[in-house]
Amino acid sequence: MNIKHFITLLDIEKNDLKNLISRAIELKNMVKKNIVYTPLQNKTLALVFDKSSTRTRVSFEVGMTHFGGNTLFLSPRDTQLGRGEPIEDTARVISSMVDCIVIRTHKHEDLLKFSSVSKVPVINGLTELVHPCQLLADMMTYQELKGEIKGKKVAWVGDANNMCNSYINASKQFEFDLSIATPKNFTPSLFENTDGNISLTNDPKIAVKNADLVVTDVWASMGDEDKEEERKKIFKTLQVNKDLMSLANTDAIFMHCLPAHRGEEVTEEVLNSSASVIWQEAENRLHAQKALLEYLLV
Repeated sequence: MNIKHFITLLDIEKNDLKNLISRAIELKNMVKKNIVYTPLQNKTLALVFDKSSTRTRVSFEVGMTHFGGNTLFLSPRDTQLGRGEPIEDTARVISSMVDCIVIRTHKHEDLLKFSSVSKVPVINGLTELVHPCQLLADMMTYQELKGEIKGKKVAWVGDANNMCNSYINASKQFEFDLSIATPKNFTPSLFENTDGNISLTNDPKIAVKNADLVVTDVWASMGDEDKEEERKKIFKTLQVNKDLMSLANTDAIFMHCLPAHRGEEVTEEVLNSSASVIWQEAENRLHAQKALLEYLLV
């Protein structure tokens, strides 16, 4: 049997991704109408996390509850991984007992090792390389509010981190133009300009000009907290504020995967503005991941 994994956005064909986003909107509407739909009864989802989480954990657990399934949360102190068991051995054992596994870990390489021997679908709940589940919610949110994102301009402002890399993959799959603004010497590891629809600059004004969507993230991701004070100095010109947002299209929207550091990468004013859709974006993690689970398991 060919097992489908979700390691990056590139693992799902473009048309299937578009259908998945549309399905997520349908599933959300079903929840609002109190329609009961339980396709995953007697199915168990394991959450194997060695990084802290709010939105990823809650959305997957609630999603499985909606679908009639069960979840099992495992942190390093709950498994032999915390005592040095090879990750492939853990993968063989856990995947023999559950139906799907979400991995949230520091090293992308560990995720690849785990999925290479897993007997069931493995979902990337975040690694230092990419965060594809967040992009499903972001693309869903844009489609709900503005329609198709193909051909639109998206501005990424801030760190060259896993979210930036995820937007690079998303630009290929959803066919939007991506303008990235990062400080000098901060180049996203997945940056390529081969297709011409992805550009890189050190000037956030260039990136944001005429953008339809502006996105940022914290300047120091999980694991980089010791660099936070240093990065505040390096990134201070890349704050998303009212003046920067004024360069985007008049109906542009703002997204942030959260948690946000108000007054650093984004101002309180922008977060609370009519352009900000961060709470809808956060809620949509639930519905987008339900669509993903349905795609992988039903």
